[in-house]
Amino acid sequence: MGVKMQDKIIFLGTAGESLVYSNQICASGGIILQMDGMQFVLDPGPGTLTKAAEYGVNLRDTTAVFVSHNHLNHCNDVNAVITAMTYNGLDKKGVLISNKSCYNGSETALPYITKHSKKLVEKSIVLTPGQKLAIGNVELLTLATKQKDPTTIGLRLFGPRFNIVYSSDTSYFRELGDDYKNCDILILNTTYPFGIKQKSLLSCEEAIKVINKAKPKLVILTHFGIKMLKADPLYEAREIQKATGIQVISAKDGMVINPISYSTSSRQKTLNMYK
Repeated sequence: MGVKMQDKIIFLGTAGESLVYSNQICASGGIILQMDGMQFVLDPGPGTLTKAAEYGVNLRDTTAVFVSHNHLNHCNDVNAVITAMTYNGLDKKGVLISNKSCYNGSETALPYITKHSKKLVEKSIVLTPGQKLAIGNVELLTLATKQKDPTTIGLRLFGPRFNIVYSSDTSYFRELGDDYKNCDILILNTTYPFGIKQKSLLSCEEAIKVINKAKPKLVILTHFGIKMLKADPLYEAREIQKATGIQVISAKDGMVINPISYSTSSRQKTLNMYK
């Protein structure tokens, strides 16, 4: 029997815009969530394998891979991760969770997930917003977004000791904060600083609106554009914290968070209670 992995969130990258990840100003390997003895790889962008090795993450231990949409910085390494997880199919295992466009393609793009990779995993699931599934003791709920790829999905994970939301890429809409209520940790893709507003991704002003509705224990900002980096994500996070009264931190490449520190026993932990 191996040693059960501790609950952790590990940021293999924090890059948002193409200028940032194409020049590797910030890494773009996605996020590792270790939860209840399982390992989830969220949005494995360019460099996932390299950064996983650098930060001591064994991709062979992966239980599930989640891809929110078919943009390069969210799915470039998905096939490589599946290969690492399964020994290229010698040990068929794991769950692949994908949105429609990355799995099936669209009118303007081929699917990023290859036919070969689809055969390597034990189970493949294509989801739309509002769908539920369970992997071991962790329950998952897909969340709505408003993005250039209309099939983009966010993700909420309910574990025995904490629950966490990963927004993925989305622009602001009124119901967004409501979907994130009662979470312990909110990982919020916030690409633009104060004073910069774009249609397809969140700015710091819009992050404040979301956080004021959701009221999580902790907010982690990530997915930074070049203007956000120039403004300094640390400073922007402090200003958001002042405006909301909620603890807000900016992610860094290689940052590790202990989610249990932000768990509240009174918060709901299962989808059975989710309304």
